[in-house]
Amino acid sequence: MYKAPVEEIAFTLKHVAGMADALDRGLFGELGDDLVDAILAEAGRFASDEVAPLAEIGDRQGARLENGEVRLPDGWKELYRNWAAGGWNALTANEEFGGQALPHMLNVAALEMWNSGSMAFALAPTLTMGAVEALSAHGSPALKDKYLARMVSGEWTGTMNLTEPHAGSDLGAMKTRAERHDDGSYRIFGQKIFITWGEHQATDNIIHLVLARLPDAPAGTRGISLFLVPKYLVNDDGSLGARNDLFCHSLEHKLGIHGSPTCTMIYGDGRHGEEEGAVGWLVGEENKGLACMFTMMNNARLAVGMQGVAICEAATQKAVAFAKERTQGKAPGWTGAGMSPIIEHPDVARTLVTMKALTQGARAICFACAHAIDLSHRSAGEGSRHWQERAALLTPIAKSFATDAGVDVASLGIQVHGGMGFIEETGAARYLRDARIAPIYEGTNGIQAIDLVTRKLPLSGGDQVRGFIAELQGIVAEVRESNAEGFGTSAARLAAAIADLSVATEWLLAAQGEGRVHEALAGATPYQRLFGLVLTGSYLAKGALATTGDGAEQNRIALCRFAAENLLSETAALKDRVVNGAASLAAARAILA
Repeated sequence: MYKAPVEEIAFTLKHVAGMADALDRGLFGELGDDLVDAILAEAGRFASDEVAPLAEIGDRQGARLENGEVRLPDGWKELYRNWAAGGWNALTANEEFGGQALPHMLNVAALEMWNSGSMAFALAPTLTMGAVEALSAHGSPALKDKYLARMVSGEWTGTMNLTEPHAGSDLGAMKTRAERHDDGSYRIFGQKIFITWGEHQATDNIIHLVLARLPDAPAGTRGISLFLVPKYLVNDDGSLGARNDLFCHSLEHKLGIHGSPTCTMIYGDGRHGEEEGAVGWLVGEENKGLACMFTMMNNARLAVGMQGVAICEAATQKAVAFAKERTQGKAPGWTGAGMSPIIEHPDVARTLVTMKALTQGARAICFACAHAIDLSHRSAGEGSRHWQERAALLTPIAKSFATDAGVDVASLGIQVHGGMGFIEETGAARYLRDARIAPIYEGTNGIQAIDLVTRKLPLSGGDQVRGFIAELQGIVAEVRESNAEGFGTSAARLAAAIADLSVATEWLLAAQGEGRVHEALAGATPYQRLFGLVLTGSYLAKGALATTGDGAEQNRIALCRFAAENLLSETAALKDRVVNGAASLAAARAILA
């Protein structure tokens, strides 16, 4: 059974991602170590004791559509209400609407633990938190007053409605339409698919944020507007009014995350409501909805990265526990009676340590991204701009590297279990099934790579990424100067990997500057992985340098050395693919005809 790694999470937050320094500088107000530790401990307890025990039930039963109503797995309605009653939805929200205004770092740490308990369950608060952020940033005072407090408390959940059957990543092709109404509201008509937690009975109301197009809107993405469309209309006194003209037409039958209702939503067919058309209200300005929705999407991309970390952690825990109990053969040097536990076999040990290294690296990358977001809000002038750019640079890497790691680690976990891993009863397969969606939604990892290379590398003329690489080189210098034993060739291996990153970065910047964008895009995904591996090695080294205490110190140094000497050799091949791969790709495309 999953047990939240509260101490490891706290260490990574404070000593790798930068929270300790921020606390010392008073950037988070009166928040201190004791409160941070207490919040993490309680989040971990809830994840371990209340969420995780219901994960298997959620996977086995799934969400069900019965007589037009979505039924959650047994116990999930109560689980959600207990979660909301604990105040968890309000961690980072504005105090004006009942939030606690705590750092984003704390929230993503808690998200990791809830997702490890059950990724399908944690999707509900993930989407609601994103909707709260979008409405807080772009909603009118009237909309905020009517909706935010109950969304912040978790009394109402929120959704994000983008995708349509013919419009996935290309939102400019969407057909959902909006019509202006005399009272200042709008009427929404259309179909949306893949709507996470689009319908359920855990809350009395569901607040949908829906992208739609006005009749006189410009073509493409420049003509998209964002609307707030509640399941039930809300009266001026805050009570619930009539059912709005929207409903869940069907549920998707998915590979994983079975407990999460993924809905096809129909807006404005006259089935519900007093008149045809789902009643909605504009969020932000007309024809500028995509910018508003990106506030929510950027929040969601980091949250999805945390799903990858969460699956890594849970799958690794299960695999290590199994490997300690399962006996097969005799490992080299085994002197015990009978067969040895498979964890004693070098190949199994290598697999498990690889899983741990990817887990720790992905966690540190995501926490560092959250740290940059926090400092962008708590700095001024050039400092704020620097941290905004750092968060922008890290977001696609956090989303992509962590979710790819989630798939890889879950697959390795099945391998450790052997044939039993392919059997559903062991629970190892669920992690792979759940993990597989994360590299796809909230912008596929290929789209993240395009964003990283074409939009994020050129920030400040490339100075942001160059400055970041210089910081990583500083970690190498600290490893070289350290007197700690056990680093082996970590400094040299990490320095070589960072050099690979620097060469690839300069090549991509030059290629785009010279108009060879197609060549840059051919290497975008290898570059994204290259960056993630370098950050993994760098952050593991930073953690090893920061550790005090013999046992923990030696463990972190050993993990750093393993990653440097076993994982980072891949960066040379990735750099070569970035710099030299475009021509062969162009030549090979003919075989796809």
